[in-house]
Amino acid sequence: MKKPSKKKLPKFKNEESERVFWQQADSTEYLDWSQAERASFPALKPSLKSISIRLPESMVEQLKTIANKRDVPYQSLMKMYLSEKVRDELNHV
Repeated sequence: MKKPSKKKLPKFKNEESERVFWQQADSTEYLDWSQAERASFPALKPSLKSISIRLPESMVEQLKTIANKRDVPYQSLMKMYLSEKVRDELNHV
């Protein structure tokens, strides 16, 4: 028995129009997921956004001291602290 053919994907003007399309479309009408293979992206890095934050000088110096003891950059230490706190807060919701 022959599988029914899938719908043809439209041409998209830009990424935004493709995003809107896929928010409303059923992908199984366009793609044969039985032929899909699991992909691995080991080097994929999350998008980063630079921000400015004002901290008391004494706090920055304390962070630098702690970071120096741990042999990590102080900005990395701050990201670790923020990440831990955000994760904790989200797990308590």
